[in-house]
Amino acid sequence: QVQLVESGGGLVQPGGSLRLSCAASGNIFSINGMGWYRQAPGKERELVATITSGGSTNYADSVKGRFTISRDNAKNTVYLQLNSLKPEDTAVYYCNAGVIYYTGLYYSLDAWGQGTLVTVSP
Repeated sequence: QVQLVESGGGLVQPGGSLRLSCAASGNIFSINGMGWYRQAPGKERELVATITSGGSTNYADSVKGRFTISRDNAKNTVYLQLNSLKPEDTAVYYCNAGVIYYTGLYYSLDAWGQGTLVTVSP
């Protein structure tokens, strides 16, 4: 009933930038917190950044000052601007959203996207 679709990943050189987008679609009534997580090869999935419906943000220490999360509530979309990228930022990036959707009744869903690969390499 609800889908999250990420886009914007790719190959970039160290020091470069990328912008990830994640659009939610379906019978959405409202979206609470949204966020980005990442999983590097051989590692656990980790939090990158979150944003509340009111715009309050939280970042992992490793990305503070380099990454910026934002959202467009009218478009049910969350963005992640990645600047000053480092090889250690290489990972599959997943978006996450706390969604309330309606199909005759209201349901709560912790939704995940399929992931988009970011590779930082010379």
